[in-house]
Amino acid sequence: MQLEIMSESNQFSYFPGSRYMGSKNKIINEIWSILKNYKFNSFFDAFAGSNVVSYFMKCQDKSVITNDFMKISYCSSKAIIENSFIKLTENELDFILTNKNKSNFISKTFKDLYFTNSENSFLDKVSSNIFQLRNEYQKAIALSALVRACMKKRPRGIFTYTGHRYDDGRKDINISLKEHFLNNIEIFNSAVFDNGHNCKAENQFTEDISINADLVYFDPPYFTPNSDNDYVRRYHFVEGLVRNWKDLEIQENTKTKKFKSFKSPFSNKLNAFSAFDELFSKYKKSIIVVSYSSNSLPTKDELTQLLKKYKSKVDVFEINLTYSFGNQNHKIGNGNNRVQEYLFIGS
Repeated sequence: MQLEIMSESNQFSYFPGSRYMGSKNKIINEIWSILKNYKFNSFFDAFAGSNVVSYFMKCQDKSVITNDFMKISYCSSKAIIENSFIKLTENELDFILTNKNKSNFISKTFKDLYFTNSENSFLDKVSSNIFQLRNEYQKAIALSALVRACMKKRPRGIFTYTGHRYDDGRKDINISLKEHFLNNIEIFNSAVFDNGHNCKAENQFTEDISINADLVYFDPPYFTPNSDNDYVRRYHFVEGLVRNWKDLEIQENTKTKKFKSFKSPFSNKLNAFSAFDELFSKYKKSIIVVSYSSNSLPTKDELTQLLKKYKSKVDVFEINLTYSFGNQNHKIGNGNNRVQEYLFIGS
């Protein structure tokens, strides 16, 4: 038993962490210290995001189902949560790096915006070759590695601005995109493992999906009047990359060449109330867990009362958290980024 526990703990160390907005990587141990007291075998992560919570639950021998409307989240989940055995081999990697093609969409569309001309050419060739892979898990590993490479190479890991004015001096900025990609192939390959359960990744809007699970976990975009919760605005370039820019409306009039964002029920206070109410009603037979922040709406009391409509017992736990960066440069390291992270549990 002790060896099994050590094995699970060691496996989580292979998780490909990132600076993804809202990631629970910093507080995953605090979350687990609370959830481990509840009895559940199946776990549904309805807003998977960085996938850190789902991957941790896979390491804890749970049957995991993930969902996120962002394709970058879905690819990562497909690669290391749904996938239990398949890795990207040297043969596929050689094909990705050497097969010649005439793709130039990135070079034309995003010239001088985020990466150099040679880096854009690399992205054109590599991404085009990845989409030719036949195995869905190898494709997911390669795309996830390419996404993480772009985010590591990019100052602050986001695409809300052009150029490199936020260069924070990190070593990652000076590493070539190709080297980042190769490193991340190894990282994602190492993260693949079998926990003995069938795990599944979904790519839908949460309001459109229904999953049977012992415990459902909601970590939706936090609505606050003081900042936006638009994931597309931050990650539109890598999101377009994994979608191969299909069925996306690129807004040519914008400096960043972002595409039109998807509608979110958590975009304002009124819609957020309704969205939570619908989710709680849909999953009232499961243990319901919600991560939410003290600077967001609905408030702690409002969300508690809403959950009590459907669950006889509601507990609220508080976890201290300081965000690593805000929307503006002056907020980095600012004490105002210190908030209480709430964990609501209806059982």
